Amino acid sequence: MIDLRSDTVTKPTPEMREYMMKAEVGDDVFSEDPAINAFQERMAELFGMEAGLFVPSGTMGNQLGLMVLTEPGDEVIIDEQAHIFNYEAAAAGILSSVQLRPLPGRHGLITPEQVTPAIRNGQDWEPVSKVVSVEHTANKGGGTCYDMETLQELKTLSDQHNLYFHIDGARIWNATVATGQKPEQFGELADTLSVCFSKGLGAPVGSMLLGSEALIKKARKMRKVLGGGMRQAGILAAAAEYAVDNHWNLMADDHRRAKYLSDIIKSCPALEIEEERVQSNIVLFDVKDRSVEKALAQLQENGVRMVPFGPETIRAVFHFEVGDAEVEQTGEVFKKLFG
Repeated sequence: MIDLRSDTVTKPTPEMREYMMKAEVGDDVFSEDPAINAFQERMAELFGMEAGLFVPSGTMGNQLGLMVLTEPGDEVIIDEQAHIFNYEAAAAGILSSVQLRPLPGRHGLITPEQVTPAIRNGQDWEPVSKVVSVEHTANKGGGTCYDMETLQELKTLSDQHNLYFHIDGARIWNATVATGQKPEQFGELADTLSVCFSKGLGAPVGSMLLGSEALIKKARKMRKVLGGGMRQAGILAAAAEYAVDNHWNLMADDHRRAKYLSDIIKSCPALEIEEERVQSNIVLFDVKDRSVEKALAQLQENGVRMVPFGPETIRAVFHFEVGDAEVEQTGEVFKKLFG
């Protein structure tokens, strides 16, 4: 079965498992896990930030970012397709008592021109604008990427209005490969940055929140509040470190294979795709002549798994477990079913 449901379905490779077994561990709640401490320092340096905090999930990383940047009654300006708004179980309202202000961006990306009129004027009856949050790459946008100029403009706008700038970088690894942007550039932009190791990088667990030493110290306390304090978790940090060292450089192939499939889809009369959205490892396409449920069932009958992503939309996500042979086989299935 060719599994294109998500880049989270990968399993640890034998080499990753071996690397995990060799990790030197300690009690991370006491900040005594050598593998985690070293990895946090390494990722902070890589992204040009002061400190990092290893956490179990991307959702926890994002929510800790909002928790340390806001107070109850604040508002977070965000795209309406953002992961924080759609896939984190209303956590911002539950955990931080903040309101999200979703904007109708294009393919998951918002612009300074959209953000400016959304900033509140500080009236007593209004929530307080406190954070601008962006997702890079944008999952529901189709793996779309911000250009550096737009990110810099959003950061400047945030500074002008005394707002914080949070980047949900769950797939920022894909973004760097797709755009040529350098990790250290994000340290110049973001007050907080979350990065994930269990998507395209292929680690089994783990994300990290990056920021200033003061913010990360506060986030460490909040991580404990949320039940995210782990003990001898260096084996998980080791998996993440192995993934960064050995799988980051495989993402260009993931992107190439996504483009290959998008070209096949473009040639299928029963399907529709916006090619401009295929910028990294995600492919979104619409089914025109049958239901999404029927199309997915037919794909699975032919050895390909994907997921529904809207009333007419299907998502495919590429990762290192899907090679050239698999993507070519998938292309033939598409020609058979939809060509």
